[in-house]
Amino acid sequence: METFENVVAALSGWVWGAPMLILLVGTGLYLTILLRGLQFRALGHALKLIFDKDHEGVGDISHFAALTTALAATVGIGNIVGVATAITLGGPGAVFWMWMTGIVGMATKYAEAVLAVKYREQGKYGMRGGPMYYIAKGAGLPWLGWLFAVFTAGAAFGIGNMTQANSVAVMLDKIFGVEPWATGIVLMSLTGFVLIGGIRSIGRFTSMLVPFMIVLYIGAALTVIAINISEVPDALRLIFYHAFSPIAAGGGFAGATIAAAIRFGVARGVFSNESGLGSAPIAAAAARTCDPVKQALVSMTQTFIDTLLVCTITALVILTATPWTEGVSAGVLTSLSFAETLGSAGTLVVALATVLFAFSTLIGWSYYGEKAVEYLLGARVIVLYRVVFVAVIVIGATMQLELVWNFSDLMNGLMAMPNLIGLLLLSNVVRAETRRYFSARNVNSENSLKVEFFDRK
Repeated sequence: METFENVVAALSGWVWGAPMLILLVGTGLYLTILLRGLQFRALGHALKLIFDKDHEGVGDISHFAALTTALAATVGIGNIVGVATAITLGGPGAVFWMWMTGIVGMATKYAEAVLAVKYREQGKYGMRGGPMYYIAKGAGLPWLGWLFAVFTAGAAFGIGNMTQANSVAVMLDKIFGVEPWATGIVLMSLTGFVLIGGIRSIGRFTSMLVPFMIVLYIGAALTVIAINISEVPDALRLIFYHAFSPIAAGGGFAGATIAAAIRFGVARGVFSNESGLGSAPIAAAAARTCDPVKQALVSMTQTFIDTLLVCTITALVILTATPWTEGVSAGVLTSLSFAETLGSAGTLVVALATVLFAFSTLIGWSYYGEKAVEYLLGARVIVLYRVVFVAVIVIGATMQLELVWNFSDLMNGLMAMPNLIGLLLLSNVVRAETRRYFSARNVNSENSLKVEFFDRK
């Protein structure tokens, strides 16, 4: 087992080396330039579209349900333990690189969703779409689409399953003394219950759960930040300064280099918002819409909410407290940071948020993995996949945390490679669809984008 752990850790480190970081951030930056800063100029319009009901469109679920399904998969442990891990291993500067990943990732997320809806197709159990389809049909590389589906099926058991179950089990064990196997069984049972109804059941469930859990967590976090408001300027200074300068060891903190800040900031940022991985467009493809750009704009807000809002708030809670300087493990760092200000109430809030976030991620990622397996083996294996997926939850709850995270990072990186290649090859298709949409609609300055902006040659 130790040999396997070492191999997984080595492969994860190799996959998330400089080439991957350059490809990931570079693709987002390239799309930002190609689309002329769409994520800044059209954000207001995108936020309004979230609640738009496209009755004439084809699809399985509404724009809002597609967004909450994707948010269910992304607003998870990455926003609690992931941020804590980034700070623990990369120092405060890692938060800055999470932001950069989120900003350019909004353009990436937009492009993914445009292509997912454009190249989707009707299947036996609803709409089928995602990178495997646009890589195969749009880019003409079916073998690369097949590889993406294989890596997605594996990632569903990492980032979307074992990581979530493990983080919940560790927290409940340390705080309340609940045995990990018991946590695993409860999560397994609840997840199986929701999955019975397929994407429509998932969409209804996430539409109710996701808004509640985000408001609950953000409300508690903002309370902590308000109480510690005098510490916020220093926390922001640490973030910006150590993004470009190493932080020395001190107290219980091990210190971190600039390279570590970049690596763990980008890796945890991607783990949190999944921009570039190609997972969220699988949910976007199920949206009921008559235009790929409409759902893509809605999908773009997912990264904004996840990284630039929820992750930032978590980081400020951690950096305005003291536990991060005392060598506390990432698994309980956020909880102890909340508790320093709110006492036992803070611990309860984080425990509840962790359970809700992890559970919602399990639900969202089960759908991603299901669609990947359907692409590879056909609809006949869906029921078997669901059984295996829920069974693995118990295994994840009882595994070593480090192995689970390294496996998740490895699968994320392998997913990202074919997806990013597909995005680059089809970037002109994204640009053309975007110009068509904004040329055909009178989007005024109140909605943050003028028609002429995309009409300029």
